[in-house]
Amino acid sequence: MPLYLVVFMVTLTGAATLVLTQRWHGRYSLDTAFGVQNHHTEPTPRIGGVALVVGLSAAWLGASTDVRAVLGPMLLAGVPAFAFGLLEDVTKKISVTTRLLATMASGVAAWYITGVAMQNTGLAMLDTLLTFAPLAVMFTAFAVGGVANAVNIIDGFNGLASGAVAIMLTGLGLMAASLGDASLATVCFLIACCALGFGGVNWPFGHIFLGDGGAYLLGFLLAWVAVVLPMRNPQVNAFATLLVCAYPVLEVAFSVLRRRRRAGHHPGQADKAHLHHFLHRRLVCKMFPHSSAKLQNGLTSPLCWLFAALPAGWALAFAQNTALLALGFVLATLGYAAVYARLTQFRWCFSAWTLRPLPVVPKPNASP
Repeated sequence: MPLYLVVFMVTLTGAATLVLTQRWHGRYSLDTAFGVQNHHTEPTPRIGGVALVVGLSAAWLGASTDVRAVLGPMLLAGVPAFAFGLLEDVTKKISVTTRLLATMASGVAAWYITGVAMQNTGLAMLDTLLTFAPLAVMFTAFAVGGVANAVNIIDGFNGLASGAVAIMLTGLGLMAASLGDASLATVCFLIACCALGFGGVNWPFGHIFLGDGGAYLLGFLLAWVAVVLPMRNPQVNAFATLLVCAYPVLEVAFSVLRRRRRAGHHPGQADKAHLHHFLHRRLVCKMFPHSSAKLQNGLTSPLCWLFAALPAGWALAFAQNTALLALGFVLATLGYAAVYARLTQFRWCFSAWTLRPLPVVPKPNASP
């Protein structure tokens, strides 16, 4: 049986087992239906990251020596990100700052284990500064932590984060394969299979959630691949990997801007004003008014997957053209802004007012 299928099935089975055994661990693992960003209607296990770890372990065990050499350090370095995320899943007491620092610690650990830090950004002045190793490590840790937290932010609907990460990793894997980097390409596809295996239980009805542990782990792995690819293959512009990750990066950037402009909101404070929330309320709920809340939840994700697929496709097509990659990122930004403006202000023109959408007060025990 091909390793990709094995990894998919192991992850899917692990996730299904967690769902079937929730009566034993539910006291610690269940996520209630209450919360600022919650869209589910009943308590649900939020420890899907455990199934990912099982699938990734199977991937490492079944992989060839050269693939293990790439995947092993990534899994070891990802321990802080996963551990602190899982701790938040079961205790609900780990602060956002602590979790951000944990993901950054994973970036530092990855550098310590592999000796790789981001020093090939495509910007001559920045690359000169990054020849100073401590600065390169700090820059790498910040970038890795940012992307890992970005994936956690887009984890708002069934299948959204896992599907988006699978798409982005596939894009990076195809990029690596086109350059003859078979080992890194295989790692990308194996991690994507884990994400899809989890998605088989999570989407569309949300029987289990990634939780912070799963989201941070997937986010870290995605971010580290984005760092390693241009370092292993200097002919690839780092803008290509940035563009592949454009959707979660833009979500974070717009969220910070929006929250800073709204009175009484901290940039790290959760809300229901992300792009996926408005796609759900303004499009999916109106297009499928008679569908169940669970199905409406799941139907939101394919719309969001487009925001991951389009930039990734552009980056894959123009991986070595700096000008077109920059244009692609500008177009992705303008497209995101235009859609957000249309959904929030009913116009395609983005303005400062768009960053101050009316607050939405969730109704108790009701789907929005």
